[in-house]
Amino acid sequence: MPQWSELTRDEVGEAARAGAVAVLPVGAIEQHGSHLATGTDALLAEHTVAEAVARTGDIALPVFNYGCSLGHTEHWPGTLSLSVSALTTLMTEIGRWVYASGFRKLVVVNSHATNGPPCQSGLLTLRYELPAMRTRFVSLYDITAQANQGYLIDAEDPHANAAETSMLLHLNPALVHSERAVDEADRTIGRVLTYGMPDVTTSGVVGRPTTASVASGKELFEAIVDGVVELLGRARLETDPLTG
Repeated sequence: MPQWSELTRDEVGEAARAGAVAVLPVGAIEQHGSHLATGTDALLAEHTVAEAVARTGDIALPVFNYGCSLGHTEHWPGTLSLSVSALTTLMTEIGRWVYASGFRKLVVVNSHATNGPPCQSGLLTLRYELPAMRTRFVSLYDITAQANQGYLIDAEDPHANAAETSMLLHLNPALVHSERAVDEADRTIGRVLTYGMPDVTTSGVVGRPTTASVASGKELFEAIVDGVVELLGRARLETDPLTG
């Protein structure tokens, strides 16, 4: 199934009537150390959803590039962050229009950790406003146990780490500057409070990107896509608990 933006209005309507799930990839534009493109998160979300819907026949909304990246602060250049309230509002607005086109199931596939609270707040509002709409929020790093293990291979709170670097090497190696990669340990392990990125890393990296490889990136990316495919299959068939 092509991107929503590549379809005509009639084709979008046909997809909705056929029971397709609308799938929204949500990423971020933010610093990823000196070795990765600032659009890493957006690219990973977009490619994951594109690969998944190609197998399921569902419909991919255009990737939402901007996320809530306030934790990176202005310490490094490159970050373009929305506020929590702005992302919540945008998630709600997009969902309303997806519903208006006839879709009753919306799955948000996220690639950036702090997008979670605002995106899920938006989906909570949609559940109240549009009782017939069913939604799900899922992140690349928690879609399956294998995905989680792969993402956290070198840090509990990773950023621009081996996993992200490996997947970008697999998907678009021109955006990876391996010669600039530096490793930095996760300093948040065992802590109970939250910290901004400048408080926990001097390089903007958390993890060991110097250990990245194309092979591990391909394996992890395919595992994530498999997880999204399985979720979409279940979502498409799922009926309401009381009426199904």
